Amino acid sequence: MALKCGIIGLSSTGKTTLFNCLSGTKASSGLGGGFKTNLGQIEVPDKRLDKLYEIEKPQKKVPTTIEIVDIPGLVKGSAGKKESNKFLTDISQTDALIHVVRCFDDDTIPHVEGSINPIRDKEIIELELIFKDLEILEKKLDKYKKASKSADKDALRGVEVISDLMKHLENGCRAATYIIDDNDKKFIDDCFLLSMKPVLYVCNVDDSSAVNGNKYVDDFKNSLEDETSITLIIAAHAEAEIAELDNEEERLEFLKDIGVDEPGVNKLIREAYNLLDLRTFFTAGGSKEVRAWTIKKGMSAPQAAGVIHSDLERGFIRAEVIKYDDFVTLGSENACKSAGKYKIEGKNYIVQDGDILNIRFNV
Repeated sequence: MALKCGIIGLSSTGKTTLFNCLSGTKASSGLGGGFKTNLGQIEVPDKRLDKLYEIEKPQKKVPTTIEIVDIPGLVKGSAGKKESNKFLTDISQTDALIHVVRCFDDDTIPHVEGSINPIRDKEIIELELIFKDLEILEKKLDKYKKASKSADKDALRGVEVISDLMKHLENGCRAATYIIDDNDKKFIDDCFLLSMKPVLYVCNVDDSSAVNGNKYVDDFKNSLEDETSITLIIAAHAEAEIAELDNEEERLEFLKDIGVDEPGVNKLIREAYNLLDLRTFFTAGGSKEVRAWTIKKGMSAPQAAGVIHSDLERGFIRAEVIKYDDFVTLGSENACKSAGKYKIEGKNYIVQDGDILNIRFNV
C-alpha cells in the first residue's frame, strides 16, 4: 500500500538527519527550503516477523514498509511563494505528518528564527499550513457560491460548511480540530487540507537529553496539553551515528551509553505506522519466505488478499487464519490444525493485527 508519512519542520531542526536514519539514505539538507524533496522507504521493525522467521527457517524474511518524504524546511511566509507552494503540495500528498521541532542548543547550527523555541517553531509551521488551506478553501467556496445562485440546496450547505471552517482556521486552529458532521465531510474531502492530517511530534534533542528530554521538551509538551498528538524524544545526531555502525554489538553498546534500550527511530517508525491506522498480517509456510503485509484497520479478508495480488482478491474463495500467539505457542501449522486453532474465514472476515493468512482463490 502506497502510504506516506511526511517529515516537516523549520530548517535546521534535524529533519533530514532523521530522514536519513529512517530511510538509510544520505540525503543533503540546507537552509531556507531551497532544496528538493527527499523520498525514501522505511522498514517497519516487528519482532513477530523475527519470531516467525526463527520458527519457519525460510530462505528470507520480508518486512512491511511505508514511504517517508522529507519536505524541505519551510520558513515564515512560505505560503504563496512559488517554490514553497511545491513543498506544500508535497505535504498534501502525504497521509500523516512527522513534525520535527528543535530542542537542542548548538552555536554551530544557527536557528532561522535566531533562538531556540520549539513552541514558536511549531506555530510558524502550523500557520503556513493553515494559510495554504485557506487558499484551497477560498477556491472551493467560490465554486459553491456560483452553484448556490440557482438555489441548489447542496451548494448552499457547502457555502455554510466551508465558510464556518474558514473562520475556524482564521482563528489559528488546525482543520483537524474542527468538528464536522459526517454528512458534511463530502464538501471538504477532496481538498486534502494540510492541517487536517494526523501529526506526530518529534523533539530533536542533544545526546545527553535522549532519555529524559530537557527544558525545551518539557515546555513543548506542556503546550500540547489540549492536543491528543503523540510526542517522541529523539536524539537525531546520536541516531545517525548508531546507523553508521556496522556491528550490532557496537550499536547496542552505543545505545547503552546514552541510556536507551533501542534506537529511537524504531519507536518513531512504529508510532508512524499506528498514526496511519495501519495493521500487519503475515504469510508464512514453505521454505521461501515469511512476509509482513500492510493493511488499513478494518479491511476484509478479500481486501487484504488484494494487497498481496489483485488476482487473489478477484478470485477470493476463503482465508485460512492462524492467530500469531497460537502459532508461536504451538510451533507449527499442523499443530494449530490439531488443536483447532486453524480457522476458515469467508469474505466478511475482518483481518486482525498479527493474523497469519493463507489465501485460497481461483481465477
